[in-house]
Amino acid sequence: METSLTRKQESHCPRPRAHAVKGTRVVLASSFGALLEWYDLYIYAALASTFAHLFFPPGNPTAAALSSLAVFGAAFVLRPIGAIVFGYIGDRVGRKRTFGMTIVLIGGATLGIGLLPTYAHIGILAPTLLVVLRLLQGLALGGEVGGAATYLTEHADQRRRGFMSSFLQVTATGGLVLSIAVVTVTRACMSTAAFETWGWRVPFLVSLILLFIAIKLRAGLGESPVFEQYKAEGKLARNPIAASFLDRKNLKNVFVLLFSAASGVGVLYGTAHFYSFYFVGTVLKVDPETTNLLMVMSLLAAAPFYFVSGWMSDRFGRKWVMVLACLAAALTIQPAFKGLTHFANPGLETFLANTTVEVSANNCKFHLFSAPGSDCDKVRDFLSASGVSYTMTPATSDSVVTRIGSQRIDNFDVPALKSALESAGWRAHADDRQINKPMVFLILWYLIVLLAMVYGPIVAFMVELFPANVRYTSLSLPYHIGSGWFGGMLPFVVSAMNLSLGNVYGGLWYPVGVAALSFIVGALFMTETRHNKID
Repeated sequence: METSLTRKQESHCPRPRAHAVKGTRVVLASSFGALLEWYDLYIYAALASTFAHLFFPPGNPTAAALSSLAVFGAAFVLRPIGAIVFGYIGDRVGRKRTFGMTIVLIGGATLGIGLLPTYAHIGILAPTLLVVLRLLQGLALGGEVGGAATYLTEHADQRRRGFMSSFLQVTATGGLVLSIAVVTVTRACMSTAAFETWGWRVPFLVSLILLFIAIKLRAGLGESPVFEQYKAEGKLARNPIAASFLDRKNLKNVFVLLFSAASGVGVLYGTAHFYSFYFVGTVLKVDPETTNLLMVMSLLAAAPFYFVSGWMSDRFGRKWVMVLACLAAALTIQPAFKGLTHFANPGLETFLANTTVEVSANNCKFHLFSAPGSDCDKVRDFLSASGVSYTMTPATSDSVVTRIGSQRIDNFDVPALKSALESAGWRAHADDRQINKPMVFLILWYLIVLLAMVYGPIVAFMVELFPANVRYTSLSLPYHIGSGWFGGMLPFVVSAMNLSLGNVYGGLWYPVGVAALSFIVGALFMTETRHNKID
């Protein structure tokens, strides 16, 4: 594996073998550090249902679940701030030092979550501290991604930038797989009661081992040759933020990146990595072990496509590999999730197709975090948590009437609601004998492949799009708004839209719409960058 160095450096390092060893270490150190940070971020996703009842007030499972998803998204909300802060430092002080700072910050925040008292011990302070620590994780990740992307790509050979940078991108999948594996093994090694009491802390504490390895790997790295060259020639920007966003051409590229590849990769990330996992386990009621196994298998099977898409972008160009994947996502996300229902829980599909569920009420408010006030709120929460679509109609009286097929249930009566659902064909859990596991795996794999087709080339594309003296800052902000805000909040937004619309597929129009926008902006305004010089 070779890297591009300046002529001066090449004269001092005449042996190709030395170049290969250094290049390998750059890839390994950059990628392992990124894997750690994604692992730290994803542990929460694997434990979202556990955190819902450990860190939020009891009495309203739906509000607790939505709050837990919102806290998951909180880490992504602060990523653009981290991008600005650490992007400035990276363009002024150096790439290596900056992403050394971010890895320590996210490691400390992860340890803090692992040691955090629950709601039962410290009340409302528990979710408050949880949000603070998640925000710190997001702040650190906002600096890590841009730093690692810039550092690695500035070392890569021009002809192989897409392929080389895809090693960094596959670490996100590695972090998710590792988080699921560690949580699954921890659960298997103890009783459910023990895991709910203290075992959930173990995956957070395991990250300390990974942090130590990452720091050791990065300790021996030198600075990016491109940064050193600019520093020696006095070409560093005095204020990278102003230089990034006050220059008209650069600002145009920022907006094009934001509303094309960055927003596209964000919603594909949120859909393929997070919401599909949540949908199969929570909405379709597939048991956790089967859900975890299918998700891990699909993640591993799709991993080579990060490298394939990176190679394709080196061969054919970055733009159309990413843009066409966004188009495919816009056209197929809705059918893909309906396919998951068909193959993972055909009984629920039959129920939704053949059973009309109607809620008649006048005093019904859309709520997210507060406890449901009226019986109407409680009925809607119960139906949404059960994966049931329903329609709202005005009532002729002050009481709430729920009609499930030909059956009528007055007010909020859980046993009566559950009995009516079950008599109409609904079941509390997917029947394992009816799950078509190969097809569920194939659909999950397909969604992740779409993500890989955008995610593989995007690092090389971003680095090539901006000049070196403002690169860290310029690429970090739009990338983290797109991937963080559009993607990180996606599970929460989709779930909230489902609840508001009373339709288990209603919220999926959000990623469909963003993917369509990404295709249009990308097709019209993105430029091809693979031949651009980055030094």
